[in-house]
Amino acid sequence: MKTLILAGGYGSRLAEETEVRPKPMVEIGGQPILRHIMKSYSGYGFDDFVIALGYKGEYIKKYFAEYGSLAGNLTVQLRDGTVVRHDEHHESWTIDLIETGQNSETAGRMLKARDHLGDGTFMMTYGDGVADVPLDRLLEFHRSHGKLATVTAVHPVARFGQMDIDGDHVRSFTEKPQLDAGWINGGFFVLEPEVFDYIPGDCDWSRAPMEALADAGELCAYRHDGFWQCMDTIRDKLYLQRMWETGDTPWTKRWD
Repeated sequence: MKTLILAGGYGSRLAEETEVRPKPMVEIGGQPILRHIMKSYSGYGFDDFVIALGYKGEYIKKYFAEYGSLAGNLTVQLRDGTVVRHDEHHESWTIDLIETGQNSETAGRMLKARDHLGDGTFMMTYGDGVADVPLDRLLEFHRSHGKLATVTAVHPVARFGQMDIDGDHVRSFTEKPQLDAGWINGGFFVLEPEVFDYIPGDCDWSRAPMEALADAGELCAYRHDGFWQCMDTIRDKLYLQRMWETGDTPWTKRWD
């Protein structure tokens, strides 16, 4: 099964980082968040990726080309240029890196990557968020309802601390609590190829296509109460980095 990762946006709210590299290559713990996402999928056996490129896509191409040939220990014979890779463990990933246009919208990128996804069910996510979504259960849920699309619904984390106030006294304070009310699009999808019939052209996937799927009764929500965090701003990036430094990384629990 293929996993499509939409990795072509400008990341304008991370301008301090994205002036020199695309948003999916912004690092958490010394590794691009794109690799964090891919390792989360790989932990469930999904090793076949299609990455839809756009802004600074050559940066992502270079990263994987060099990772495949230069990672781990090497012996170089300078006399003839022979390079021998040693027995470091490497992920058994297959990665299609597809140029989908500098200014394409998310659904437009999906259309341009369509020919690389095969004829069956595929996963899809964005290149800027991590979670501990149980992808095996997500797929099982998708297959159980028989509809064309499944979106993972999540509770976002509050931007500010939450206080329980009794009179003038703060009874409790919680830093960045998970909000109890409301569900939002968490960005982890399972889709059937027929969803392309609901894409009218180059547009935002979360607007007209998802609205049309919902109106047709073809969109179901998998509720995820666990960890989820996007990386839209420098604040988000620093929050994830602090989690990494303290070892509190729920999204890595299935990493090998």
